[in-house]
Amino acid sequence: MTKASAIAPASWSGRSTSVLPGFDPARAQPGFAHVNRYFDPLLNHVVVKILPGEFYVTTQGEAVVTVLGSCVSACIRDRRKGIGGMNHFMLPESFASEAAHANGRAERYGNIAMEQLINSLLKAGAERSELEVKVFGGGRVLAQMTDVGKRNIEFVRHYLQVEGLVVTAEDMGDIYPRHVQYFPATGKVRVRQLRSMHNDTVVVRERGYLNKLKADPIAGEVELF
Repeated sequence: MTKASAIAPASWSGRSTSVLPGFDPARAQPGFAHVNRYFDPLLNHVVVKILPGEFYVTTQGEAVVTVLGSCVSACIRDRRKGIGGMNHFMLPESFASEAAHANGRAERYGNIAMEQLINSLLKAGAERSELEVKVFGGGRVLAQMTDVGKRNIEFVRHYLQVEGLVVTAEDMGDIYPRHVQYFPATGKVRVRQLRSMHNDTVVVRERGYLNKLKADPIAGEVELF
């Protein structure tokens, strides 16, 4: 089993407050105490934003948000206890060694991202038999590159089938980026396709991330491009 420290917890430097309504720092899950949170008055929730290669787990009803291009996010929760979280991965699978994962670079891959999220949920008290799964993303926003989004979609569907986890909702594919807001306490997800957004923002970010991964390969990886 991959250690929980192998993937990067969320670490966003957005607007935050020292006192957040309804959030108790002492109850933050291990590895997430340092995360910057902020209160969104429009959502009426404490919010954490995650980036590619990050995940977050909460037991306190925070909202978890992200923007997806070709990346995929799985939103998973214990439907009875309201313990839930979200990941954000850009590439399907890694076949690298355990030692390479321990170096903290495995967060780029879906198989590690899924394992880390599920393991962290179970450690937080979630029951596997109660897990509810919703998946989003995988848009073809990098038109001139390999269809990473399609491969991410195929991966996550296969992974969840093998693990015996049923998907209760999904919005994947197409050509548009997505803004995702997840509320683990209730299981509600708001997804907005960014049809009017100038896609260069997401495209530049994802192309830069892919180039970074290619420049910093994990020993034993399969060449993807």
